[in-house]
Amino acid sequence: MEASPRPLASWPRYRPKLKPAPFLPMSRREMDALGWDACDIILITGDAYIDHPSFGMAIIGRLLEAQGFRVGIIAQPDWLSAEPFRALGKPALYFGVTAGNMDSMINRYTADRKPRSDDAYTAGGASGKRPDRAVTVYAQRAREAFPGVPVIIGSIEASLRRIAHYDYWSDKVRRSVLPDSKADMLIFGNAERALVELTHRLAAGEAIESIRDLRGTAFMVKKNWLPDETWSEIDSLTLDRPGRIEAHPDPYAMEPQQTATTPNADGSLPVQIVPAAARVAVRKAQRARTVVRLQSFEAVSTDRVLYAHNSRVFHLESNPGNARAMRQAHGERDVWLNPPPIPLTTSEMDYVFDRPFARAPHPSYQGARIPAWEMIRFSINIMRGCFGGCTFCSITEHEGRIIQSRSHESILKEIEEIRDNAPEFKGHISDLGGPTANMYRMACKDPKIESSCRRLSCVYPDVCENLNTDHSSLIALYRKARAIPGVKKITIGSGLRYDLAVRSPEYVKELVTHHVSGLLKIAPEHTEEGPLAKMMKPGIGSFERFRKMFDKYSKEAGKTQHLVPYFIAAHPGTADLDMLNLALWLKANNFRPDQVQTFTPTPLAMATAMYYSRKNPLRRVSQDSEDVETPRLARQRKLHKALLRYHDPENFELIREFLNEIGRRDLIGNSPHHLVPWTSLTRSGPAPTPARSRPSPALPYRPRTKR
Repeated sequence: MEASPRPLASWPRYRPKLKPAPFLPMSRREMDALGWDACDIILITGDAYIDHPSFGMAIIGRLLEAQGFRVGIIAQPDWLSAEPFRALGKPALYFGVTAGNMDSMINRYTADRKPRSDDAYTAGGASGKRPDRAVTVYAQRAREAFPGVPVIIGSIEASLRRIAHYDYWSDKVRRSVLPDSKADMLIFGNAERALVELTHRLAAGEAIESIRDLRGTAFMVKKNWLPDETWSEIDSLTLDRPGRIEAHPDPYAMEPQQTATTPNADGSLPVQIVPAAARVAVRKAQRARTVVRLQSFEAVSTDRVLYAHNSRVFHLESNPGNARAMRQAHGERDVWLNPPPIPLTTSEMDYVFDRPFARAPHPSYQGARIPAWEMIRFSINIMRGCFGGCTFCSITEHEGRIIQSRSHESILKEIEEIRDNAPEFKGHISDLGGPTANMYRMACKDPKIESSCRRLSCVYPDVCENLNTDHSSLIALYRKARAIPGVKKITIGSGLRYDLAVRSPEYVKELVTHHVSGLLKIAPEHTEEGPLAKMMKPGIGSFERFRKMFDKYSKEAGKTQHLVPYFIAAHPGTADLDMLNLALWLKANNFRPDQVQTFTPTPLAMATAMYYSRKNPLRRVSQDSEDVETPRLARQRKLHKALLRYHDPENFELIREFLNEIGRRDLIGNSPHHLVPWTSLTRSGPAPTPARSRPSPALPYRPRTKR
């Protein structure tokens, strides 16, 4: 597993004369039109096929096409039989299986486990076009359709289920998706690098069961299997032992000075001074051939402390620069995970995004509306990855925390292609973004520090002093994009990381003056220290500083613009009074959230480990370490969501009941100073005295955070 991998564009094309298809074929008729007798690779996806670089199956399909492979797509097949999986015939190399851009369970169910009535990634927004746990179902059907053909699973659903994980929808710990799907290999994270090399090696005749050295891959092995005799295994309990917290050597510290083994004439051992660089080199070599044994599926499914322990160790082994391989027992076999992939360079990102995408849904949908397509059709993805480390978000677990950015030239070229080729383009680019709006080209100031860092976030509890937060390249990109003839307007639709933005007043001014369409999305998530600490989010003070800058530059630009803050209800570590304080802050600041989010435990996220284990994996875990409580009962979760929408009449009665229960009837009344109005009767007794005869002070919100 080389630290300097082969560039994507350096591989010789498998079929040198293969030309790009107008759309990757979805039928035998399209294959015949292209002159294909078979596909080399068939991708199965839970989304409608949209040939646009915002959709995973299009990115992977076009990349493999550029490598000279014939790629077909089976989109949203009927999974009740294997016949739809035979639609394109038998692939020469393998099936690639993905649930789509979203996890199939999150796509189909709400935070209250209720089925959704629509699916944004389906023609007509129709629901029910993909199965629950789509990766597992599709992989099994593909195997049934053509036994013996390798099946490779990927996408965010597979990534987040690569080890034993808590599953919110069944309320239990489930096995890795690998043994359940019976797939030959799982590719986690952004799959380009591993998939290109894997495909060329399979095409050259290597058997998939012999390919065990690719970063970003996982597979099943025997319990005693090691790549070779130079490898060693270490139990995760020696790294972060759950139980009584006792001082023990830091496994990540520099090794002490070594002594020679050959004694002097008098029998003493001479001291040998080993330079720091040599010690680091030895340690890196040892780490490269060490596999960490996580606690088994059977153990974590019955012991919540061990589950939290696994989560902590797993996340500490996530930096491609120093991560070790990991393995986890599932019965008589192990899931083996190689270290994460090396991030793509800027030239490689350009290579991936510069493919000849049709930038439209497949013609078979006959112009049907696909909501996800409508939302992103004129948006540009300029980067990937996120170093925020928010515990409730799975971007870092999937894409990594190292930012991978495209060049200005590649991005501007895509804007020009939209202008010239999209018939409905009216001059408005709806986004230049990615997981965040303003992490473009941000990175650690020192690659050596970056490769050895084990922090879970570069911005919490404060922005790391080694992080380059320069926004100048992004500002220059905005200005170049605005100057393109035919572009009338560019707005930023991705969420903004405001604690970074306030470090660059020039960026905030550029953004507010030119790239806000009246409203700007921003995500403080909460106001109180308890939940914010469990989210790894900055205090509300950072938001207040950004809001002042936003208002200032909006006024200077002569524009009336507003922030749209997003908040999470019922997050681990959130008490009822935390939500009340948030509601009071919202009203005091005249915010009336329309769309609010109730915490949903997603596989592999650290907040999910808190939810399930009631422990905090951000710190060393033990039986007597910090307990983390989470709103679980339906009424409490409903109350927390209602407090975010304190202004909705449908929530008044529930909030009144709560305020009466906690003795805060002073917040009930018809004055603007009250949280909810009073009625003639409440369930807990007579109505509180009307505000007109009982003066009420201003809303008693007191921020509890200082950052």
